[in-house]
Amino acid sequence: MQSIVADIERTLANFHPEAQSEETGKVMEVGDGVARIEGLRNIRLNEMIDFGNGVIGLALNLEENSIGAVVLSGAETVREGQTVRSTGRLLEIPCGRAMLGRVVDPLGRPLDGKGPIETTEVNPVERAAPGIIGRQSVAAPLQTGILAIDAVIPIGRGQRELIIGDRSTGKTTIAVDTIINQARLNHEAEIAVDTNACPVYSVYVAIGQRQSSVAQVIRVLEEQGALKYTVIVAATASDSAAMQYLAPFSGTAIGEWFMDHGMDALVVYDDLSKHAVAYRQMSLVLRRPSGREAYPGDIFYLHSRLLERSACMSKACGGGTLTSLPIIETQTGDVAAYIPTNVISITDGQIYLESDLFHQGIRPALSIGISVSRVGSAAQTKAMKEVAGKVKLELAQYYELKEFAQFGSDLDSKTVAMIEHGRRITELFKQVQYSPFSMEEEVVQLWAAQQGFFESTPVEKTREVRSNFLDFIRMRRKELLLDIAREKRLTPEIRKALEDAVTEYQGLN
Repeated sequence: MQSIVADIERTLANFHPEAQSEETGKVMEVGDGVARIEGLRNIRLNEMIDFGNGVIGLALNLEENSIGAVVLSGAETVREGQTVRSTGRLLEIPCGRAMLGRVVDPLGRPLDGKGPIETTEVNPVERAAPGIIGRQSVAAPLQTGILAIDAVIPIGRGQRELIIGDRSTGKTTIAVDTIINQARLNHEAEIAVDTNACPVYSVYVAIGQRQSSVAQVIRVLEEQGALKYTVIVAATASDSAAMQYLAPFSGTAIGEWFMDHGMDALVVYDDLSKHAVAYRQMSLVLRRPSGREAYPGDIFYLHSRLLERSACMSKACGGGTLTSLPIIETQTGDVAAYIPTNVISITDGQIYLESDLFHQGIRPALSIGISVSRVGSAAQTKAMKEVAGKVKLELAQYYELKEFAQFGSDLDSKTVAMIEHGRRITELFKQVQYSPFSMEEEVVQLWAAQQGFFESTPVEKTREVRSNFLDFIRMRRKELLLDIAREKRLTPEIRKALEDAVTEYQGLN
């Protein structure tokens, strides 16, 4: 109770001018990256503390006679008895276009050896989420380039879509594919000098990963030409728990700069399971009371205040969007565990990846039954709605009939046809990593499948025929793809052109 009263008193003190003057305090205890400081009576929550020699701390515990602060870097240089100073400033991070193509730590310091970042723009690392009045419904699609997701579990700009699954099931690959596809769309818009294009700038936040894993992601993005449209915020396993705790908030602040300036941004948090573990470690060292599975009581608030900052803003408020793709790692498929259920309840849907499907060679290993988008077809173009409307139902029927067919019962011709159609749709949804499709190529594939184009093809040859057909369309019917991209719906003229293309392709083969 005394601690709560002290917090209220200090919050009220912040409204007085004298509270903003510089104060000094003394380090009474230090260890495990945490310092207990006496003095600093008027310090605010999340205010930066200057330990000297470039060492910065963050005030997190405001107690009656002392404060608990985490040292963000250089904790080994902090000694008991040394004097510290309040700064009167909340933690900020550099932002702006100058951050694109750079790899930084959660404090915005470059890690890529490319020199200092030339920018004067800054954003607070933590700030309140946009209010309800300033938001609008999600309507514009965020094309991932992954056929199974864009067709069945569409993601909209401003949405929060969770990617969840066991270790090594392709969660990071889906996120990286999405970033690569945004870069491809940005590049195409630059070449075409399309003034109506709305580029999406990406922020990839690596939390608690091995440095080699982060380096591999950076290498892939660089090879695919996506790094120049992306900011990497890295707090690896070798960094302190405080830096890992800070990383997703820093990435969000960088993305918010684009949203605040009327642009679209995508933030990937890889992953929030490790973020929760880092916060638990930090909280226990700060002697905060532990709860379920030793996580602190505010672990839900930690992720909700982070993910609620993603939004689709109204035109009156700039019209920018911030889309979040948080990643959660489960243990043996347990989506009912503490942290997974927390994040599921915060987000607008989840993409669930199954280990069994992954080992069967279905990549992405998407579980159609559990995966859902709460935005749905509102995040699809009219063309995609027309061709993808029945796909989820067809797949659900296929999985049910597939189980029934295992009993060896005699099946009627209609049931057999549904099973064969489902097998080919499943094959179509298999996709090579780092090779996203454009929206118009996805529409062509799904339209062809709905018209029975692949029914005469052996199941194991479906992807080969798909590849050959797309190559034919790209080379001989490029204007058809341009028409779909421009109209974003299947007009009678486009349908006729698709039928002619199929007839011509079948005549050649």
